[in-house]
Amino acid sequence: MSGGLLTAQDIADAEVLLGPVIRRTPVVASRILSDLTGVEVRLKCENLQRTGSFKPRGAYNRIAKLSAADRENGVVAASAGNHAQGVAWAASELGIASTVFMPTGVSLPKLVATKAYGAEITLVGQTVDEALGHAREFAARTGAVLIHPFDHADIVAGQATLGTELLGQMPNVGTIVVPTGGGGLLAGVAAAVHLHKPGVRVVGVQAEGAAAWPASLKAGHPIAAESMSTMADGIAVGLPGSVPFDHVVDLVDDIVTVSEDALSRALLLCVERAKLIVEPAGAAAVAALMTREDLMLDGPVCAILSGGNIDPLLLTHVITHGLRAAGRYLAVRVTISDRPGGLLSLLDVVKKLGASVVDVVHSRTGGQLGLEEVDVMLTVETRGPAHRQDVLDALAASGYAVTVES
Repeated sequence: MSGGLLTAQDIADAEVLLGPVIRRTPVVASRILSDLTGVEVRLKCENLQRTGSFKPRGAYNRIAKLSAADRENGVVAASAGNHAQGVAWAASELGIASTVFMPTGVSLPKLVATKAYGAEITLVGQTVDEALGHAREFAARTGAVLIHPFDHADIVAGQATLGTELLGQMPNVGTIVVPTGGGGLLAGVAAAVHLHKPGVRVVGVQAEGAAAWPASLKAGHPIAAESMSTMADGIAVGLPGSVPFDHVVDLVDDIVTVSEDALSRALLLCVERAKLIVEPAGAAAVAALMTREDLMLDGPVCAILSGGNIDPLLLTHVITHGLRAAGRYLAVRVTISDRPGGLLSLLDVVKKLGASVVDVVHSRTGGQLGLEEVDVMLTVETRGPAHRQDVLDALAASGYAVTVES
């Protein structure tokens, strides 16, 4: 590193180490995002990388550079899942013992996969930052080498190989949009771009509920987020790293945030239109392209899909959330007459509008119901926001008092 920033040699060395073991993930076109933004958009599918995310790039580069003496006591890491799998896989490939501290709420597939790659797992704390504290204590006590998720030059250099790989696949790229948590991937991509094609814009994307970067950049140094609440656990990092911070300040053009609704809609788009399974964090760049009209998109755009490790149960929940956010899923509570034909009349209104009934719950036990009233929870699938509103208007015009359920 020179002046605190990666050099071309740092990245070239990482490429040599990673070349035999890391997959060259595809870049695919996205017509729907191109139509939406008015510029060509492609997706860098790092969700198809080994272990399901970009993390093995940095983890392997860091661990492979350890001395024989450092390797004797093994390595330790803290992660909500993707870095854990990257470290466990890399350590196993290199014949080194690994221990990983994970938050107690970690998704089951990430936990199972990390164990399958050979790591010893300890569940502790509610956040990655809490788990990281325990990992540091373990390193001090046992002599294991701490493999930080993002705050080390070798980690950032490993992630930078994604940037050079992308530039080779998409040499005309004008803007790269990057999901961002602690900043390792964003810093690495920005470093690669700065060294090889400095005219390319680099934009980071954080979840609104876990956005430490805006305040940190304003202050001029890393500041911990006051709170974190997001489905995007892969980028739910409370404090940016100092090594990534220096790169981001000097090399990144912008950092924006996206809502939970935007993340859900982006994940739905990836599944439905691109036929790609991504996790909420991995869809952050797509969410920004879908909802942030203030983005400056120079030339062809590449959105990085940073990971695809998602619990199937969470995937079902997020897709449902995304359908609602996109106006394609409507749940209402309606009080109707308990006389014969009451429910049929309600459903007839929906039928005439062409909405598809998903579920009907019919209850006579509500505390506010009259003797001849029934409470109905009706869920229907609609074709979009306009059709959704048509259904609500039709129900109101038919005399029904409707409460929309979130």
